[in-house]
Amino acid sequence: MIITVRGAKNYKDRDLPLSENILILLREYYKKYAPNKYLFEGQKGGKYTATSIRQTFNRVVKKVGIKKNATPHTLRHSYATHLLEDGVDVRIIQKLLGHHSLNTTMIYTHIATPTLLKVKSPFDSL
Repeated sequence: MIITVRGAKNYKDRDLPLSENILILLREYYKKYAPNKYLFEGQKGGKYTATSIRQTFNRVVKKVGIKKNATPHTLRHSYATHLLEDGVDVRIIQKLLGHHSLNTTMIYTHIATPTLLKVKSPFDSL
């Protein structure tokens, strides 16, 4: 399924794939909470502020025992890295992240050490 994110950064719309697994969870959430205006609403029905999102994220990070410094923005880096490690073309990742410059996308893609260890050296074929 494709969803359209309206008015993202720089007020540009962007089409993104939505996982079927996430769609199932979102439907369950919607049935349970019946939001009015925003899918995720604060206690008073308005949208969450950036501060409240960060605070909630920090509580979850602490609760699950993540020791590294993590922010909601870290999820973008993880998303890009996992896509790259799964073989997704970097130009597609660029589009998904909404970047104009491929150089910006490359900042988001971190190669994990286990992935590097899987690379076969050309010298092994000599």
